Amino acid sequence: MATAARLRRIAVYVDEPEKGWFAWVLIEQQEGFYEWTELDAADEWLGSYQEAMAAGLMALQALTEDLKIGPRARSAPPPAPKPPAGPFGFGSVLP
Repeated sequence: MATAARLRRIAVYVDEPEKGWFAWVLIEQQEGFYEWTELDAADEWLGSYQEAMAAGLMALQALTEDLKIGPRARSAPPPAPKPPAGPFGFGSVLP
């Protein structure tokens, strides 16, 4: 059975760029756990915190293929196999 890719640590927060206007932002925690990077943000401001949060959650759901297991990291392709070193993989043939 294949191992599931790790769950991505994505957060939604709402900013207030101007009084009374709200915008959602998606951020993702990086491997070091102390650094967050912005994934996406609202193109337009909304008139309430509630609307902005709901729109941000919809954006998060759009990143998620299967809502039952959450957003998963894409698996890296397996490394290319190394060419054999010699017979049986032990190097050169003995005389």
